[in-house]
Amino acid sequence: NLLSFFPGFGPFRQYLVNSSWEAVKELSKRGLGENIDLQIMQLPVVYQKAKEQVCKIWTTLQPLLTVHVGLASSTTALIILEQCGKNKGYQERDACGFHPEGACCVLDGPEKIESAINMKTLWKNVSVEGIDIILSRDAGRYICDYTYYTSLYYGNGRAAFIHVPPLSESVTAEFLGKALQTIILAMLEQCGEQRE
Repeated sequence: NLLSFFPGFGPFRQYLVNSSWEAVKELSKRGLGENIDLQIMQLPVVYQKAKEQVCKIWTTLQPLLTVHVGLASSTTALIILEQCGKNKGYQERDACGFHPEGACCVLDGPEKIESAINMKTLWKNVSVEGIDIILSRDAGRYICDYTYYTSLYYGNGRAAFIHVPPLSESVTAEFLGKALQTIILAMLEQCGEQRE
């Protein structure tokens, strides 16, 4: 029985409604089929608290895959598949006004950690009507990137990160929930292939 986790994030900066959490709630309604025990959790936009939650997910639940979903505050409607998490360069302060010690995620951790999911393969095989999907190797050195790296570190690469655009007339929570369902099912397929 697979267990997947999808931390969406709470409100931050000018966004009172965080599209990532709305999309994740929508995904939760849809589910990922009978074999997948889908659990969702909202992470705070605070480095230390988010890190504690992520560690807890990996130590207590030991999921097959953890998928993080974050809001990309770009003006263009794009879904971005993030291939890796970076350890250093976290200078920007969080919702509580803090940034991590040494501006890094894990003091002696590797410079970057790649996801076990091959985003390029995924990107080639998945299409969502009505929105472009792009690849990225830089999740932006804020809470998103920070939690992604932490999750990759504690989950031995069994984590993925998807950036979703802000909600708009054409990009509704329903639309994003459906898009996440399509993308994550393809990720789980890749996990299955890797296990065999």
